Amino acid sequence: MITVGILAKIRRMYFREKVPLREIARRTGLSRNTVRRWLRQTDTVEQNYPKRVSPSVIDDWAAQLTGWLRADSHRPKRDRRTARFMFEAIRAEGYAGSYGRVSASVRRWHEGQIEAPRNKAFVPLAFEPGEAFQFDRSCEYAFIGGLQRRLEVAHVKLNSSRAFWLVAYPTQSHEMLFDANTRAVQNVRRILSRPLHDGRCSGRRVGTA
Repeated sequence: MITVGILAKIRRMYFREKVPLREIARRTGLSRNTVRRWLRQTDTVEQNYPKRVSPSVIDDWAAQLTGWLRADSHRPKRDRRTARFMFEAIRAEGYAGSYGRVSASVRRWHEGQIEAPRNKAFVPLAFEPGEAFQFDRSCEYAFIGGLQRRLEVAHVKLNSSRAFWLVAYPTQSHEMLFDANTRAVQNVRRILSRPLHDGRCSGRRVGTA
């Protein structure tokens, strides 16, 4: 059986080096008829073999590095581990390779994240008139009777028309939340089915269900 390597050698000797069939047969140990038959097959295509992958010293630590990188992708950049930090961490656990391998592994992971398709999802913000409103609050200052006073301002905004009401209160309390919601319903003249409250203004104390 003629391998791809022998076939390439035969074609190179005959077409490039102009070696006679007799000499090719002598060098390869094949008959002249066999050499002639293979040279006539012009549609022969050399097979492509996958590259041989040699095990790397970083392979045993790849899962740990990937876990760190995935966790850090959800953190602010200033809180993420650097490649140097990862190298020192796994070296303390027994990694015997170089820093360059760790850095290259981190770089390949980031490049893969850039090239990977991202499944983008969105929530359509479409509302019927009077269907829902948002409630939030802010701290403002005003001069009343010549004195600067701190006021807690309730913000009520309709999601459909973006119309809003601002009501100021002396203190922040549950009464502020209830009164502002009541005023919104009275102005719209219908029951708003979907009040959307900020998490800080949900009408319950922190730490309670």
